[in-house]
Amino acid sequence: MDEIHNSDNTLRSRVDGYGFDRSDDQHAEAIDKFMASYLSILARRASRWNNLLSSGERISKNRKLKRFCRKGIPNEHRKTMWMLLSGAEEKRKANPRTYRLLLDSQKDERVVETIALDLHRTFPENIFFSSEDGLQRPLRNVLVAASLYNPDKGYSQGLNFIAGLLLLIVKDEENVFWLMDSLMNNILPDFYSPGMEAVRAEQELLGEIIRSVSSLFKIESTMLLIWKDRELHDHIQEVGVQWCLVGTKWFMCLFADVLPTENKERLMACNNFQEMVAEIQEVIKNPKSLNCHKLMKHCFKKLGSFPTTRIEKMRQECLMRVGEQ
Repeated sequence: MDEIHNSDNTLRSRVDGYGFDRSDDQHAEAIDKFMASYLSILARRASRWNNLLSSGERISKNRKLKRFCRKGIPNEHRKTMWMLLSGAEEKRKANPRTYRLLLDSQKDERVVETIALDLHRTFPENIFFSSEDGLQRPLRNVLVAASLYNPDKGYSQGLNFIAGLLLLIVKDEENVFWLMDSLMNNILPDFYSPGMEAVRAEQELLGEIIRSVSSLFKIESTMLLIWKDRELHDHIQEVGVQWCLVGTKWFMCLFADVLPTENKERLMACNNFQEMVAEIQEVIKNPKSLNCHKLMKHCFKKLGSFPTTRIEKMRQECLMRVGEQ
């Protein structure tokens, strides 16, 4: 792995552990600083996960496991836990020959061509997706097989980023295929339907949740500012940016991109559609968005309880509104 000297004449890797090129990252120093302070937290969590998985007890979906998952599954355990908790492992064992049979079956050339176009757009800054010899071929296999196995859904843009991220971590295309199948049919069964009604409803739901919590405390986020600040909301409307243009990618990619954090002034300074979209894309690089530990503590402790039953009730109301549009 190549290494370069930074301004402090210390050595750091040109690419991170997942293969993303960092050589031109202006915020690499901030990332390194955050990770240095975060390592002790990661080590403590890894120790607790090791104790849990080495205890010999059957893994069950209880409050303890939920708490552990919210705080993050260590990289070395993600494959096992994702396959187990999603139901993908059970599907794989029940259908041992399905994936290979799909790869050998007749393909829809239009779908294959669409997927081929997206292969080069999937994490172009990642060294593992730079060629057919890397993860492009497994990615194509997974996406083609998933489209064949789910003809009612086919292939949707956004699935390539999810499958790509899973390949980087799981490193086994058949397991990734079953994870994708669990996602498309069990976890988010209506997300990738042709009309994307569920995605549109989730964006409506996000807006409703933001409105619900905005009175509790002030968050300097693009989303909350749009819904809470009338002046900014009107300005965004004037330059022609709709919330769905920003939010759709987040939902379709399951937040493989970073959720932006920014202040009002920079958004108000944008004079047209192109400037506004470029600014929203740029703010994902803000160092303030790095501290995931602080963000999660903020969300779960300061916001307080937000019951699943309440969210589901709001979701159904949003689905009804979307269906009437």
